[in-house]
Amino acid sequence: MEKRWVQVVNSDFETIDLLAQQLNIDQSLAEVLVQRGIASFDEAKDYFRPDMGKLHDPFLMKDMEKAIARIDLALGKREKIMIYGDYDVDGTTSVALTYSFFSQFTENIEYYIPDRHKEGYGISTQGIDYAKQQGITLIIALDCGIKSVDKVAYANSLAIDFIICDHHLPGDELPNAVAVLDPKRLDCNYPFKELAGCGIGFKLAQAYSIEHHLPAAGYEQYLDLVMVSIGADIVPIADENRILAYHGLIKLNTNPSKGLAALMKISGKNKDYTLTDVVFSLAPRINAAGRMDHANQAVKMLLCTEDDLALEQSEYINLQNSDRKTTDHTITAEALALIGDCDILIQKKTTVVYHESWNKGVIGIVASRLTEKYFRPTIVLTLSNGLLTGSARSVPGFDLYEALLGCQDLLVQFGGHKFAAGLTMKPENIDVFADRFEQIVSSTITEDMLCPKIKIDTELQFSQIDGKFQRIISQMAPFGPHNAAPVFVSHGLSLAGKPHVVATKHLKLSIKQQNSVIFESIGFGLAEYEALLQPNKPFSICYTIEENVWRDQRRLQLNIKGIKIN
Repeated sequence: MEKRWVQVVNSDFETIDLLAQQLNIDQSLAEVLVQRGIASFDEAKDYFRPDMGKLHDPFLMKDMEKAIARIDLALGKREKIMIYGDYDVDGTTSVALTYSFFSQFTENIEYYIPDRHKEGYGISTQGIDYAKQQGITLIIALDCGIKSVDKVAYANSLAIDFIICDHHLPGDELPNAVAVLDPKRLDCNYPFKELAGCGIGFKLAQAYSIEHHLPAAGYEQYLDLVMVSIGADIVPIADENRILAYHGLIKLNTNPSKGLAALMKISGKNKDYTLTDVVFSLAPRINAAGRMDHANQAVKMLLCTEDDLALEQSEYINLQNSDRKTTDHTITAEALALIGDCDILIQKKTTVVYHESWNKGVIGIVASRLTEKYFRPTIVLTLSNGLLTGSARSVPGFDLYEALLGCQDLLVQFGGHKFAAGLTMKPENIDVFADRFEQIVSSTITEDMLCPKIKIDTELQFSQIDGKFQRIISQMAPFGPHNAAPVFVSHGLSLAGKPHVVATKHLKLSIKQQNSVIFESIGFGLAEYEALLQPNKPFSICYTIEENVWRDQRRLQLNIKGIKIN
């Protein structure tokens, strides 16, 4: 599906000029910064040099005092504590961080991850029953629990207290826990609402350290785990998340935990990790444990303190990831075959597809692939324990969670956020649900949302691009939601050699603009343009600028996002 180019229009020329002078940078870079809300030297300083000292006071979070008091009571009375978390990257890193931190103060602590296939998402009755059998009286739940009203009530009936540490949207009623830490609570005035689940665990450890006058190093040692969760959970790279991701990447590249170091070695890249590398290399491997086997394997790896054990565990997880790739590619092909003739989709604004035999662990990936292909809200369902279990993905600008709210009477449970969600329903409801979901989406989504776009920051001349220009761009990292790598557009370009296709679908080419320097370029998935680009035919590209490293040689490269023949 061809993407529409949308260039940001910025008319605040006075601020752009002043910022360019103050920072001694190219006017176009100043324009990019202003578009990101950076309008002064001090704001630029905070942006380029994220400061751990600028993290918010954790006690601004509603119920934090209650949480710390209950943990103090448990530690003082030598109660048994369970750290309970979700089976994805955010959940497993959350558990690893919180379990490691509080293990410094007690031996009466264990962790629990529900089985994705047997227990499903969130707090499970099986997990609570296990806690009761083990004599556990306090459960700290991470990256889940905000909608587990009935499960927390059940735990209360067994004299088990809960502390909920979640970042998902609450329902109409909060669980009756000792403390509910969730910035998205309507009555929570915490300044930043978009922490990942592991970020909530980090704030809990930070609060405990502040309360007991412990050194910051006691919780900052887990910054690499927090960073991995931020990247994997696709939360905004802004405010605290930018600070945590920035310093987490420094730790990953200089002194990673044993488990992450082993996983880096297995992935074939030992240094110079970016957040993008984490998202596409480390996160899928961690996720694979819970998708194909049990997420305990991921937590075990993240908790390793010996190199040999960490490498052994990461090798096992890498094998699980290989199996995951095979499985999700097979299911994606089957889903595409079920959808069949794309003419049907012209009339529809949603995709809902189901097969009872699909692996529950990979349907979220399949939903993402289908959303990317058809660019409309998508739900992929399979059968699990007598219920249909699904993963939902949305398109930019459309609130998937609100659409599911309109179908909640047809669902056993659901949870998530604007762009991704999980749901379960009775099998007999699928047809009614699919019709209702289509109706709700059709009445609220706009045609603009159904068209993929490339957001362009500003136009560049090739003569502007040099080493200094790229160094400043690199200092804008880490890149992610709300802080994407700048995308530029250049016109009047021509070939400086014959383009050629690599790996069957990618395009490599050399490009020049009038008499300026020639840039080597790569266009992933753009092989179709090989025949369209002609030596004397001008064209335009939109692109990011990156540093390509090959055999220790570094050079600037344009990563092409789109091509238009003039």
